[in-house]
Amino acid sequence: MNNIVIFGAPGSGKGTQSDKLIAKYGFEHISTGDVLRSEIKNGTELGKTAKEYIDKGQLIPDELMVDILASVYDSFGKEHKGVIFDGFPRTIPQAEALKAMLAERGHRIAAMIELDVPEEELMKRLILRGKESGRSDDNEETIKKRLGVYHNQTAPLIDWYKKEGVHNHIHGLGELDTIFGDITTVIDQL
Repeated sequence: MNNIVIFGAPGSGKGTQSDKLIAKYGFEHISTGDVLRSEIKNGTELGKTAKEYIDKGQLIPDELMVDILASVYDSFGKEHKGVIFDGFPRTIPQAEALKAMLAERGHRIAAMIELDVPEEELMKRLILRGKESGRSDDNEETIKKRLGVYHNQTAPLIDWYKKEGVHNHIHGLGELDTIFGDITTVIDQL
């Protein structure tokens, strides 16, 4: 079983590459944003609790987020090929909680794949995405804030996963298929 953390700044291509990995390997996919929206829409107890935090403009506590992810992870059954974690973890405490949750099930993260894209390219991609999709959070001011949060809170995970021995650096600039080829090289060696 190959559980993968796909990692990178906003606009680095995590979602695009996740879709390609799912198609090639048959992995399950956990995107924290999608999971939260689904739990809330379905009116689950976890979703109701999460909605209370969101409605107050508060971040969902790590413990609740891990409980939600554990519930989704368990729903895949014992025979899945692996899960791509997209958008989680975002902090070292979240990475530690994810590691503990998987360890309880006898599983682990097989690889953390870091998509490294220069900041000026991220800005271009996100502004373009905002124009094409109408996403209100893809404007220059908000993008700068999101990238600041990424560098301050999320980027330290790179060193954490290096210490875990599962970090893989991928240059996320260039042809989509070349980047995907670099990622599949990592996965095929697991």
